[in-house]
Amino acid sequence: MPANSKETSLPIRGRARAGVGDRPVHRSPSVAGLKTLAEATQKIDALDARILLGHVLKAETAYLIAHAAEALDPEQAAAFDTLVARRVKGEPIAYITGRREFFGLDFRVTPAVLIPRPETELLVDLALARIPEKTACDVLDLGTGSGCVAISIGRHRPQARVTAVDRSTEALALARDNARALAARNVAFAAGEWFGAVAGQCFDLIVANPPYVAEGDPHLAQGDLRFEPALALCGGRDGLDAIRAIVAAAGRHFSATGWLLFEHGYDQAAACRALLQAAGFTAIDSWRDLAGHERVSGGRKLDGSLR
Repeated sequence: MPANSKETSLPIRGRARAGVGDRPVHRSPSVAGLKTLAEATQKIDALDARILLGHVLKAETAYLIAHAAEALDPEQAAAFDTLVARRVKGEPIAYITGRREFFGLDFRVTPAVLIPRPETELLVDLALARIPEKTACDVLDLGTGSGCVAISIGRHRPQARVTAVDRSTEALALARDNARALAARNVAFAAGEWFGAVAGQCFDLIVANPPYVAEGDPHLAQGDLRFEPALALCGGRDGLDAIRAIVAAAGRHFSATGWLLFEHGYDQAAACRALLQAAGFTAIDSWRDLAGHERVSGGRKLDGSLR
């Protein structure tokens, strides 16, 4: 697993759908003529094959297992062959099916956005712990992508007013579609570069999953990362450019008190805490994901505490 990459190899949390993450691809010189699930598993991982066939047939996993040896009709076989061929080439399952589950919700995804990852659910957990259940508050999500963080927060805190920002118009269009599909009516969207989209506005909580992979990281040419938008992955020479910008500007966008929480690479926590301390945050901490990596850091702003 790369030092700072947004990989899918971490354990999937209990609420996430098993099998949605990418699995090792078994290469084959040909994918022609696939007729059954059993044949497909000779070319790709069995779990991936079931996901793809379920996508074609709109069938549940239990049905697919029980009928694994049944032949597909020609139309189904052609559709299945096409999806398997894409997976053999390494394309992520989430982009092939156009779906990914996150925090118990089903999100549409495209190559315009990062694939939602289970480790990012930690960011949502920490945010929800700081948002009152029955009191209105203002939340900002920077770099929303598919909208998975903002929408998950909005769905679990209906009294919150959530603003989701992204500089990609394609990403924002997708996030809006996800918000409509998931009935997240308390989530609004704004286009722009970080805080530029919310000039003059203040929030009680700011969350972000910014680009944090260092330029030149060899893992950018491997696995899922080959297919994901570089704009959402690369954070400059050391991976911290976006985090520096967010920490430096956050103080101008807090209400009287507030929290800043953001995801980062597993080896960047110490540097992130130093940035927060230099900016005058208090209660600075880093939190570990289920794999034991320090994955999210943050701090609190009190009146007069920020420089």
